[in-house]
Amino acid sequence: MTNPTESTRDGAFYVPADEKPREVAILVGVNITGSRPGAPARWADLDELERLAETAGALVKGRLEQRRERPDVRSLLGKGKVEQLKMLVESEKANLVIFDNDLAPAQGRNLEKLLCCRVLDRTELILDIFARHARTRQSRLQVSLAQYEYMLPRLARMWTHLERQAGGIGARGPGETQIETDRRIIRQRISQLRRDLASIRKQMDTQHKQRDQQFRVALVGYTNAGKSSLMNNITQAGVYVRDELFATLDATTRRVETSDGHMFLMTDTVGFVRNIPHHLVESFRATLSEVNEADLLFHVVDAASGEDEAHIEAVDKVLKEVCDERKPTLLVLNKVDNVSPGVRDRLAQAYPDAVFTSAVTGEGVNELLDEVALRLRSEERHLVVNVPNDQQRSLAQLHELADVSSIEYEDNHAVVRLRVNGPNYGRLLQLAGVEIVEVARHRPESSSRSV
Repeated sequence: MTNPTESTRDGAFYVPADEKPREVAILVGVNITGSRPGAPARWADLDELERLAETAGALVKGRLEQRRERPDVRSLLGKGKVEQLKMLVESEKANLVIFDNDLAPAQGRNLEKLLCCRVLDRTELILDIFARHARTRQSRLQVSLAQYEYMLPRLARMWTHLERQAGGIGARGPGETQIETDRRIIRQRISQLRRDLASIRKQMDTQHKQRDQQFRVALVGYTNAGKSSLMNNITQAGVYVRDELFATLDATTRRVETSDGHMFLMTDTVGFVRNIPHHLVESFRATLSEVNEADLLFHVVDAASGEDEAHIEAVDKVLKEVCDERKPTLLVLNKVDNVSPGVRDRLAQAYPDAVFTSAVTGEGVNELLDEVALRLRSEERHLVVNVPNDQQRSLAQLHELADVSSIEYEDNHAVVRLRVNGPNYGRLLQLAGVEIVEVARHRPESSSRSV
């Protein structure tokens, strides 16, 4: 990572991808069996780690795995495996080793000394990818906060600008003082980043209040499940799309109209991943608030990945952490244009309530819109209300809260026919002078799909 005392844009570590040389990497995974009582099991996924490494710009030249009951406290790997890894690094001329596990600060320092090359863990790799893909000020600030919080306990390992102070005559004292200085600088920047993000959150809260009267749908899912492509197909939003992990970090919201004239807002959100770093969840809480405040979630799954169960489980785990309450959710099996009939039959049996979609062919898009329209109709009411002539403000607010179909003026009041959704019905009841004459709740056609 960048030296913490260097000045960077918005205090961030953001470095464009084309400014970094391509590195040769070896991937390492330690499968922790957790056979001791109370010890959790942890299995490495080097296929996903390779995709993460390639997204970060590395050239993967080798892999190494080890199965252990518990990790080695000094180097995670056993002594023999460390020697084997060193030989692999030398034979492939690698300058980077990436662990699928999280490394303790001491483990990282020890491994770099033993292997004579840079060592990253899974969290550090994901933070690097986020830094490369951060495009807006908000996402850069969020990534910077996560990086600084990750760096703080590991500063001794990353600290290199006073390496000559490592020991010997004349080397006592200043080194430790400089590390403490850097720690103070990092803490100050963390505090400033949190203040900046709090300011952005206030602005977002204002935007959310303006959207309160509208139905909101959020696209969630594992990274590279095709959320942004699906968003572009439905809304023509022009969201950045690329076949790589975490291509989209910023939430994008667009207004959508169904075939029967209902309007709602659709938001594309950041993708999730297995064992997502806690720092990122906390730092991106402002962006993920779009998920928490949605009325309906479209959980988009890559039907062609072959890992649907694991991906669904990983996303559900993050949703439980960021959502205050369980949200109505519709499972969307995307990229069905890439699956065989046999796989499609298996998925249909495993997820009978899911919608099959393809952002490429457009399959299932109308069905998604119909599901939203059905939910909107189930919550709306058709009203006839009287508004006194001296309550023109209330009449104007009716146009903001509801779809007004007609207004007839009589001697001392106006007769208004309108259609209002569930959340705005309560607000309408609070308007001064408004008297409800007739109310009918829409009875939607039945649907076999539950959300």
